[in-house]
Amino acid sequence: MSLLRSSLDSRGVATLTLARAERRNALDQAMVLELIAALECAARDSQTRILTLSGDGPAFCAGGDIEWMKRVAADTPRANEEDALLLARAMRALDTLPKPTIARVHGAAYGGGVGLVACCDIAVASDTASFCLSEARIGLTPSVIGPYVQRAIGARQARRYFLTAETISATQARALGLVHEIAPAAELDARLARIVDALLAGAPGAQAEAKDSIALFAERPIDEALMCETAQRIAARRASAEGQEGVAAFLEKRAPYWRRDRDDVS
Repeated sequence: MSLLRSSLDSRGVATLTLARAERRNALDQAMVLELIAALECAARDSQTRILTLSGDGPAFCAGGDIEWMKRVAADTPRANEEDALLLARAMRALDTLPKPTIARVHGAAYGGGVGLVACCDIAVASDTASFCLSEARIGLTPSVIGPYVQRAIGARQARRYFLTAETISATQARALGLVHEIAPAAELDARLARIVDALLAGAPGAQAEAKDSIALFAERPIDEALMCETAQRIAARRASAEGQEGVAAFLEKRAPYWRRDRDDVS
C-alpha cells in the first residue's frame, strides 16, 4: 500500500499527502523513497504548476519513525548513513523543486516534519498546529533538516530550539518565520485556496527562475558580478516568450495565456 497519495487537478495543482496516519505520518525509508519519486515526477511534469504537501489523520508529520531509526542504527555504518542520505535528498528535492510549493500544516509537525515545512516556499498552518525540533530529547540532532530550518527561522532562534526542543505554537511559528499564515482549522483550506489562486496568476517559468534567484541572492555578496548577473537575467526574461506575452497582455488589457483558464479572469 502506498504511503503517499498524489493527485493533480485541472489547474495543475498537485497534492501530495503523507498517508501513514496510524504512525502520525512518521518518515521511514519506504515513505522517503516514495516522496523522492513523487517530487522528481512533479519537477519533470509540465502539467504541474503548484505542489501542496499535507498529512492524513491528526498530525502533519511526527518526524522520523523511531522504530525504523532503531533498526537502521543497528545496521552497518554504511547502511545507516545511506538511509540518512535518503532523507537529505528528499529535503533537497522539495527545497529545489522548480514549482511553487505550499505546506498545509495541521496538528503536530515534529523533527523531519518541521524540515518539510521549512523546505516549502509557503507554509499555512491551523491555529492549533504545533512544531517541535525534538531530536535532542532522544539523543539525536536536527542535522539533515538543520540547514533548511535555520534558514527559515535564523541562527539565533535555531540555537534555542535545536537545544531546548521546546514545543512551538502556531502563533510562535509565524513570529519565527517558519509559517507564513495561520487560520482556524475550518478556514485552513480556504486560506490555502487564496494562495493557490495568487500563484496561478504568475508565469510558471518566471516563478521557477524567481526561486533560483532567491538561492543565488542568499549565497552571493551584492557586488559588480552579482549586479551584472541580475541584469543579464532580467534582460533574458524580458526577451523570453513569457516576458513578451506578459507585457503584451498587460498593455492589451487581457489575460496572458497562463491565466486564460481561470474563472475569475474577464
